[in-house]
Amino acid sequence: MAEYKAIHGFTVQNRTSDPLATGVGGATWSTGGSLGTGRAGLGGAPLEGQVWVVANPGTASVVKGYALGAGAWASGGNLGTGRAGLGGAGIQTAILGFGGITGGSAVTNNEEYNGTSWSEKAGDLNTARYILGGTGTSTAALASGGNPRTGKTEKWDGTSWAESGDLNTARQAHGSAGTTTAGLAFTGSASTGNTVNAEAFNGTSWAEVNNINSARDNVADAGVQTAAFCIGGTTPPGDTIKKLVEEWNGTSWSETTDMNTARRSLDAGGTTTDALAFGGTPGTLAITEAWNGTTWTEVADLSTGRAALGGGSQGSSTSLNIAFGGEVSGGSVTTATEEWTAATITDTIQNIGQIYYRSDTGDMKVTLNVLGTGAFATGGTMPAVRSAHGFAGTQTAGAAFAGASSTTAKVDTTIEYNGTAWSSAEAVNTTRDLCAGAGTQTAALLFGGTLPPGGHSNATELYDGTDWTVSPGTLNTARSRIGPIGTQTAALAVAGTPPGTSAVEKWNGTSWSEVAEITTARMNGGAAGTSTAGLFFGGESPLTGKTEEWNGTGWTERADMNTVRQSSGMGAGATNTAAIAIGGEVSPGFTANAETWDGTSWTEVANLSTARGYLANGGTNALAIATGGRTPTYVNNTEEWTVPSTATNKTITD
Repeated sequence: MAEYKAIHGFTVQNRTSDPLATGVGGATWSTGGSLGTGRAGLGGAPLEGQVWVVANPGTASVVKGYALGAGAWASGGNLGTGRAGLGGAGIQTAILGFGGITGGSAVTNNEEYNGTSWSEKAGDLNTARYILGGTGTSTAALASGGNPRTGKTEKWDGTSWAESGDLNTARQAHGSAGTTTAGLAFTGSASTGNTVNAEAFNGTSWAEVNNINSARDNVADAGVQTAAFCIGGTTPPGDTIKKLVEEWNGTSWSETTDMNTARRSLDAGGTTTDALAFGGTPGTLAITEAWNGTTWTEVADLSTGRAALGGGSQGSSTSLNIAFGGEVSGGSVTTATEEWTAATITDTIQNIGQIYYRSDTGDMKVTLNVLGTGAFATGGTMPAVRSAHGFAGTQTAGAAFAGASSTTAKVDTTIEYNGTAWSSAEAVNTTRDLCAGAGTQTAALLFGGTLPPGGHSNATELYDGTDWTVSPGTLNTARSRIGPIGTQTAALAVAGTPPGTSAVEKWNGTSWSEVAEITTARMNGGAAGTSTAGLFFGGESPLTGKTEEWNGTGWTERADMNTVRQSSGMGAGATNTAAIAIGGEVSPGFTANAETWDGTSWTEVANLSTARGYLANGGTNALAIATGGRTPTYVNNTEEWTVPSTATNKTITD
């Protein structure tokens, strides 16, 4: 079993199989199309990056990423003019190639690549040169230095090149990074030999910044003006080839982790946290290494070993890259082009727990909470029977308030739960039942309900963990049997009354306003989520299992529940993709059934020990609490839903 380290300090855990089997070590280089003219030292650029997205942790989700080692190389278009040592700026689908050498002479040629083919641009460089610095985009590029050794700097505006302020130290075969308004040039070959000098460009002129530690030329580069890499190269004395990598933080240079293989005349692209380095010399190397922010890892080789090749530009991540031209075995140049595309890895994972990064291969892993293995356990007994009440909070810190103690007696009391026992707290201001509650134990929201004399309430109250305060903001439509969604400062009041309504109101912390209605009018539905990602399900008028999802603007019908049911307060969940429905009233009688929602469908899980409706719930689909209700007898029992993790803790040394 591989070892993992947690992202952002999560506990390191272990599981029996890896959800993402393909990682940095699994990619291959493949032969691409040929350049029209063989040459060396060409330029290029990457696009996109090594980015991992995990939607809705704790729920049924999809893990997606661009893994450098899971890509492949394919054919690209041919340059119109074969040349070596040209500069490049842009991305793989919109890149500029300028300058270079062909037939022993420096040229001014300027070509643009659109992702398929190259075309000559009308505006050439003003000064012919090769092994120059290139950075920026296809519409805003910067060309600096080059051979014949010069400090000349030119800016491209998408139409033409214009001369700008010269480098303070004329140089060639140097590193460069950044943009036309925030550029960086460092080391390279100067008139006195390899230099440690570094300079920053402000859009008009260059100014010297702190020197690099190791003077060298024929380096690879990556990054931007404030965060750059200088990779490999040759250092005096004796033109020693290095695997050294130095990092610029905007103020100073420091040595970071070396590449695995020393080389010069290689190419690289990306950022200081996500880079790809490939090719180079001595000899003609096919070696490719990926940087993950901590270590360099050898990944799939180029199909053709080569040095002084063209490839990646700076400041973009490396899921897409391009390699073209270069010197091959025997000293000849190749016309071959290889385009690197990192594969998108998609792994559907049920109920994601925590996320981990595998340092040796670059794989991602997750730990799972399997909802179907959860169970209800007895919690603390409420001081008195209660039904049709409001609830706010979690399994270990919740508050139950208002409600009814019988068919004729409504209550105003508040009780708080600490995960073990209930205790008395401040009473609400308006006695009512069939009310709605949202928020937390220390920041709760109470609204709507049925009043003791009869009729419905539009009153809104706020709880701070100590006192209830009546808000001047009232519901536009007085009603009960509402589906509550959200927090004390951002909530939804969905449906309600009788008879059932489709009305929805949104709370902004101060006032209620009407928003888009649900598609099916009803009351006594369950609810979960937030004011921008909500879920409403079940209810009556007539009895239904219909599920609707709120995206912040409107409602969309989703998969029905397995058990048609209704009962105020039967739903809990953190988001619209992670909810649990507990108990409720069916036809006839009450149910102990529980179902979990994973963003796509409902799944039946372990039942309550006591069938009941008009209970109140809080928490998430993995940790929920069910309080009170009636069977039809009014009850005061509490049940806690807990989902164990399938993963076990593991201590590692990385």
